[in-house]
Amino acid sequence: MDLTQGTRQEKQNRAKKMMLWFGIISLVMSFAGLTSAFIVSSSREDWLTNFILPSAFTYSTLIIVLSSVLLFLAKQAFNNNKSAITTSLLIGAFVLGIAFIYSQIQGFNQIIASGYNFTGATSNITMSYIYVIAVVHIIHVLAGIVCLFVVTINQLNKKYSNENRLGFDIAFNFWHFVDVLWVYLFFFLYLFN
Repeated sequence: MDLTQGTRQEKQNRAKKMMLWFGIISLVMSFAGLTSAFIVSSSREDWLTNFILPSAFTYSTLIIVLSSVLLFLAKQAFNNNKSAITTSLLIGAFVLGIAFIYSQIQGFNQIIASGYNFTGATSNITMSYIYVIAVVHIIHVLAGIVCLFVVTINQLNKKYSNENRLGFDIAFNFWHFVDVLWVYLFFFLYLFN
């Protein structure tokens, strides 16, 4: 397929999708750097071994996976022209995105209750890495929540159709990316201690 072919709108849509993929690739590289630094730092003498991730992180993993399932079902409903079901599933995914962030905050509270702060006398390099990795991911989840909110509002206003679905598709891809990214990070942190 020649990328220079097509209408102006088709070219703009391809460019926007390509920008999303460039962004995702840069995020993959950023998190690869963070997890690589985590591995390298694990040889330090003050590194915590056999730490246990907060249980809230397990719940947040289940929450974000469920939100992706709802978003997948929303796309199926959208493809089948079931507007009311699409809207309900989008709202559900949005609410679960907020629940994910709440659960992550509970995880931070559990880390603090264990005696580890991000900085200061009660900080530890291991837990500081966990804070950084989780917070950077939360920032991207917040961006995903904004996308889901915009898509939900547009869906309520009937702005999407099979011919005009770019925003829906971009939000769908980005949300699944942040979901897969968190699952990777969770298992990385869970298994690498």
